[in-house]
Amino acid sequence: MRFPFKKSGAALAFLVAGTIGPHTAQADTFGSGANLFTIDFMAVGDAGNPADNTGFGGVVYDYRISTYEINEDMINKANTLGGLGLTQDNRGANKPTTSMTWNEAARFVNWLNTSQGYQAAYNFAVQPGEGGYDPNANLVLWDAADAWTDGGQNLFRHKDAFYFLPSENEWYKAAYYSGTGNVYFDYATQQDIGDPPTPVASGTGADETVYGQTLATGPADITLAGGASHYGTVGQNGNAWEWNESAFTPPNDSPNEFRVFRGGAWTFGESVMRSTAPFTIRPMEQINTLGFRVGSVIPEPASASLLLGALGLLVVRRRRIQS
Repeated sequence: MRFPFKKSGAALAFLVAGTIGPHTAQADTFGSGANLFTIDFMAVGDAGNPADNTGFGGVVYDYRISTYEINEDMINKANTLGGLGLTQDNRGANKPTTSMTWNEAARFVNWLNTSQGYQAAYNFAVQPGEGGYDPNANLVLWDAADAWTDGGQNLFRHKDAFYFLPSENEWYKAAYYSGTGNVYFDYATQQDIGDPPTPVASGTGADETVYGQTLATGPADITLAGGASHYGTVGQNGNAWEWNESAFTPPNDSPNEFRVFRGGAWTFGESVMRSTAPFTIRPMEQINTLGFRVGSVIPEPASASLLLGALGLLVVRRRRIQS
C-alpha cells in the first residue's frame, strides 16, 4: 500500500559517525583541461530496506546515484580523452545523452573507472585503441570470483568497480522509495496515482516532470528535468528513458539478454513513468529518447573524515571571526 510522504525541509544531511546520510550531495571530477567535467551524486542510504510490492527496490547496502542524467557534454569529453567512439544525438551540451546503447553506456562507465585508477565495471574483450574495437560489442561475463555479489551474484559487474550502471533495484529505490518502512511512491517525484506529476517542457517545480511533449520539443537540460525523488535525484521520471544494468530475466548471466530501461521520456504519457512499468530491449539497440545515469559505491570513510574536518575548521573560523 502506498501513502503520501512529505519531503523533509532539510536539503542535506551531512556526515554522521563517518557515514554518508540521505540527501548528501557530492561531485566527482573527471577529465582534465578543456575536457574537465563533474558528475553530481546523491547518497542512497537506508540499507536493507524492504522491496516494494512489485518485488523491486530492496537494496542491502548504501550506494550513490548521479543526481542528474548523463549529458552530451560528458560523453563528448570522455570520447575525446578515452577514444571511446560513442555515438549520441546532438541536441545540446546539457541535454541528456540519447540514442546511447547499453553497451556504449557501459563503455562510458568503464572509462569513469579506469580514468580514476579503479577497476572497470564491465568486461569487454577489445579495448579502445585496440584493433577490432567496437564500442557496441557485447560484454563478456566476469568469472564468479570477480563478479559483484552484494544482493545476489551479478556476472555483468565487477566486484571492485567504483562506478556502474544502476541495477534495477538500485535505480528503483532511488526513484520511488520514501525512506520509511515499506512505503514507495508511484512516481519519482514523491507522488502517487491520483496526483500525477504536472507535465512541463522544462522546470524545477516539486511536482513537475518533463513528459507529454512533442518529439521536436526535445528533452530539457538535465538540471531542469522537474522535481526530486526522496533521495534528491532529478529526472528519473520523464525527460529521457534510462538504462538499468539488469537483465529483464534475472540473473545477469547472458551477454545478449534484454536489458531493462525505466522512467519514461518527454514524448510519453504518465503511465510509463510509474513504478510498475519496466521496458526492455537488446543491449546493442538504441532509442532516440533513451539515455542513462551512473551509480557509485560510497567513498571510503577516510574521505568522510576529511570532509568533517574541513567543516569543523570552517565552524572554528566563523566563531573566531564573530568573537
